[in-house]
Amino acid sequence: MAKGIEIRDAHFPGRAPIDAYGNGGFRFADMSHRGSILCLPSGIHGWAPKIETALTAEDLALVFKEAADIEILLVGTGTELRRLPQALRDLLREHRISSDPMSTGAAVRTYNVLLAEDRAVAAALIAVD
Repeated sequence: MAKGIEIRDAHFPGRAPIDAYGNGGFRFADMSHRGSILCLPSGIHGWAPKIETALTAEDLALVFKEAADIEILLVGTGTELRRLPQALRDLLREHRISSDPMSTGAAVRTYNVLLAEDRAVAAALIAVD
């Protein structure tokens, strides 16, 4: 019996550099994704933070799940730099993760460099138009 279309969470099971960003999404590994993404040791995941201007620990739950394999979290905050809330920075520090918020473009470029250097890097990237 056919089920029809099955919708799954967006997930690319590998680490890959980001080839392009803009128009509300990202290109990587000969694929494209519309919306924001989390680049983690387990792969690249579709991501939808509840309020992009004020990230929470809940928004970064997958980051904390993989904290043992992450030293640096780059946070692409869109077109404008936004500081992370103090409580979130403290929680990241408790997990021994250094956080660095910056524009999404700068975060993509920095992520690609650190990934090429085989560093323990992750990125939370908010899509830009």
